[in-house]
Amino acid sequence: MATAQVKYDVKDLALAKEGLSRILWAERDMPVLRAIRERFEREKPLSGMKMSACLHVTAETANLARTLVAGGADLVLVASNPLSTQDDVAASLVADFDIPVYAIKGEDEHSYYRHIRAALEHQPNVTMDDGADLVSAMIFIALNRLNDLHPEVRTWAASLSTDERQQVSGRVCASMEETTTGVIRLRAMEKDGVLLLPVIAVNDAETKHFFDNRYGTGQSTIDGVIRATDMLLAGRSVVVAGYGWCGKGVALRARGMGAHVIVTEVNPIRALEAAMDGFQVAPMAEAAKVGDLFITVTGDIHVLRAEHFAVMKDGAMICNSGHFNVELALDQLAGLAVNTRKGVREFVDEYELPSGNRVFVLGEGRLINLAAAHGHPASVMDMSFAAQALATEWSVKNKGKLSHNVHKVPREIDEWVARLKLETMGIGIDSLTDEQQKYLNSWEMGT
Repeated sequence: MATAQVKYDVKDLALAKEGLSRILWAERDMPVLRAIRERFEREKPLSGMKMSACLHVTAETANLARTLVAGGADLVLVASNPLSTQDDVAASLVADFDIPVYAIKGEDEHSYYRHIRAALEHQPNVTMDDGADLVSAMIFIALNRLNDLHPEVRTWAASLSTDERQQVSGRVCASMEETTTGVIRLRAMEKDGVLLLPVIAVNDAETKHFFDNRYGTGQSTIDGVIRATDMLLAGRSVVVAGYGWCGKGVALRARGMGAHVIVTEVNPIRALEAAMDGFQVAPMAEAAKVGDLFITVTGDIHVLRAEHFAVMKDGAMICNSGHFNVELALDQLAGLAVNTRKGVREFVDEYELPSGNRVFVLGEGRLINLAAAHGHPASVMDMSFAAQALATEWSVKNKGKLSHNVHKVPREIDEWVARLKLETMGIGIDSLTDEQQKYLNSWEMGT
């Protein structure tokens, strides 16, 4: 069990046995990350580094945490979403691996930001984010914009001197960002000239967004919807808002289950791509009238609003698989409703409109694949977290050399992860011959 020195805030350490089983089961399907952990154990590339990670606390994340600790990191792990924690996994990380964890499924806003504060109090040299909540807090502190902080963090930040506030971000050699929403926020910081530390956009690695976002989000989102509702997708009209990599995956899987899929977009190129892929494309104002199930995956705010809720048919279900619940204007829905029934089914709330039609909100508008299901399969997170671990190692090796910008994951890391993943799948590929390599690097030979 956990040592007396390990600080934590989890639901119940008695859940650790089940959590350990879940962690070890996921590990079976994460051979790339396991290979990295074995090397990290020998080489200790993260030795002496204090790390704070703000991630979904799942069995797959647990294996990333084990890898970072094996590499010598002094790690604190907190949740990046109030509904994404697997309580048994959090308990096992504390009890079986002596890793400080601050995460409880269903935690309220104050608990969530109290945990963010714990990550900041750790005084990390390296951070990991899934949504950029940790980095944004550090930036607000450094800029002395304390009123932009949640009170739980503000109280602590106010106790620091001006120099200490600067050091909250100043001591960080790099931060890894895991998700699209976080990268969007970080690029906005960069554009505004307030990004005060280097960030590695792990989300943008090809072995991450091609696979995690498309195949992971696609499968786990549909899994979450079915667990929450027990609905048959075949024959239903499913509206997918957004046709980025996540939207492509969700639309593909919904169609595979027999649904009629309607895609809504603001980007003309993505809308054209969706149409060429065989999906109906329509404005949300039109789709809102015919959809049975609505899934938002845009990374933007208020994709479904009052004017959409007002025309939805009776029994329409809405959910979000983007990072933050702001994609659904739930305050507007509550304002329209004449009656609200919470928990008509686990992870399902009912809103009755003046017309008598009912709209059902799944997972409180938070990530449906983690609120009502177990998130991405371990085999796809194997690649994402392998890239996370190797990007962390690369950042530490390049400490002090990286500008305060959003950086891409080095190509060699992406290709190494892909090659090892192929090997674990028993798949071989060709190599260029010397003649082919010379041809690709020359210009003299034409038709």
